[in-house]
Amino acid sequence: MNVLIACEESGIVTEEFRKRGHNAWSCDLLETSGNHPEWHIKDDVLKHLNDGWDMMIAFPPCTHLAVSGARHFEQKRKDGRQQEGIDFFMELTKTKIPKWAIENPIGIMSTIYRKPDCIIQPWQFGNTSRKATCLWLHGLPPLFPTQIVEPDIYTCKNGKTFSRDYMVALSAGEKRGHLRSKTFPGIARAMASQWSELL
Repeated sequence: MNVLIACEESGIVTEEFRKRGHNAWSCDLLETSGNHPEWHIKDDVLKHLNDGWDMMIAFPPCTHLAVSGARHFEQKRKDGRQQEGIDFFMELTKTKIPKWAIENPIGIMSTIYRKPDCIIQPWQFGNTSRKATCLWLHGLPPLFPTQIVEPDIYTCKNGKTFSRDYMVALSAGEKRGHLRSKTFPGIARAMASQWSELL
């Protein structure tokens, strides 16, 4: 079946669906950093929503929507960046693709759009990271955990706790957002295996 992985430059989810025999394509404004550029569309995904897909899994940018950046919300509202992020997210919800999922961290879309259908964590899918991730679903069931592991947590001097990989991402400077946006392999495998059965 034809599967669109929207706003994915890494190719991680696309590759998992390909392994299961689906005609999966990633689409992003960026070049792919994945192993298969031949499965990647470098373009605005909104131009490709009507290209005959059976399923879409979308990862819209969360930079202006996630609560992790709440301290910058006032400025982002003033200069229009937050509204731009909201508008793009909402355009994805209007698709006529029969089955779709939209992923984003905990953020304002739970209020502006609707509450997510499920909230998952990487540690429920074999990765030791902690990162609450919302899934809004249409025609798809919530993902169920496949391998629960103990999160690897780092405690700062001020008592705040973070996943160790988050601390590594922070040290990456300007690349940290890019690193943090990549889908965890266990979650990608769960999407492909659990949702492939419905195609």
